[in-house]
Amino acid sequence: MSKLKLATVWLDGCSGCHMSLLDIDDAIVEVAALADLVYGPLVDAQEFPEGVDVTLVEGAVSSQDDLKLIQTIRKRTRLLVALGDCAVTGNVPAMRNSVPVKKLLESVYSGNGQPGAQVPTENVPALLKKAAPVHEAIKVDLHIPGCPPAAQTILLAVRELLAGRKPNLATVAKFG
Repeated sequence: MSKLKLATVWLDGCSGCHMSLLDIDDAIVEVAALADLVYGPLVDAQEFPEGVDVTLVEGAVSSQDDLKLIQTIRKRTRLLVALGDCAVTGNVPAMRNSVPVKKLLESVYSGNGQPGAQVPTENVPALLKKAAPVHEAIKVDLHIPGCPPAAQTILLAVRELLAGRKPNLATVAKFG
């Protein structure tokens, strides 16, 4: 029997959820016995693969690139998990939502005190009007709140999902 395919994705966030995933310590061996990690910041895959069983998505959807990637991931993933408060609610990336994108970019790039600084136009993904939680862009099968979620909460969810069960996170997952 072949192993399941597990992927992780880091959109607009701080990588804290991935750090918490790594904090499962020795249990990573257990997860590796159940699934192959086929995509994520720790894998040298350039394109999201077909036929992924479980994908953990960290971060908000903030740019055109994020939106395109998350739509591709949804099409190629059986179970998609919004991992952490940024993916679940928009959290910190959504703090920019009250400022129009053009004004935000001008403030960041032109208002930084550097003479002649301009907003870059090449090799920079276009920002969406607002940063949004993942479920506003695509269907999400499970939400795991937390900033970041505790390693043991992530481990519980991954174990259950890889075993074909929906985890009950009611007593272990919390926002913040």
